[in-house]
Amino acid sequence: MDFEDIKESLEFLDDWEDRYKFVIELGQSLPKLPEDAYSPVNKVEGCVSQVWLTHDFEEKDGQRLLTLQGDSDAMIVKGLVAIVIAYFSGHTTDEIAEMDAEQAFSAIGLQEHLTTQRANGLKAMIKRVESIATAA
Repeated sequence: MDFEDIKESLEFLDDWEDRYKFVIELGQSLPKLPEDAYSPVNKVEGCVSQVWLTHDFEEKDGQRLLTLQGDSDAMIVKGLVAIVIAYFSGHTTDEIAEMDAEQAFSAIGLQEHLTTQRANGLKAMIKRVESIATAA
């Protein structure tokens, strides 16, 4: 599911309890990471829950596109990982540099309905992806 589909689904759901359930379902749809991905190098610092993000670059039409995979030990956070992956994956590093992730996540109303710790974890995930793109 891409980010626009996620955004539309969240807008369609009126109740935040239903939105949380949807976010949890997104997390459950993530493929399991290989065992060696659960290493300190892939762990996102700044999250209360454990979060791992791995990345790779795929060549397509002469462009290097970022591909992300991730996981978390917490259900809602795992759903946030899925949304971060949907937002950033498939974009070039130049596109990522121009993206306003905080605004995009604010537009779907997530940050105002997350605990401070989860919101900080989401920011840490965004910063991690942005640093991956910058380093590439």
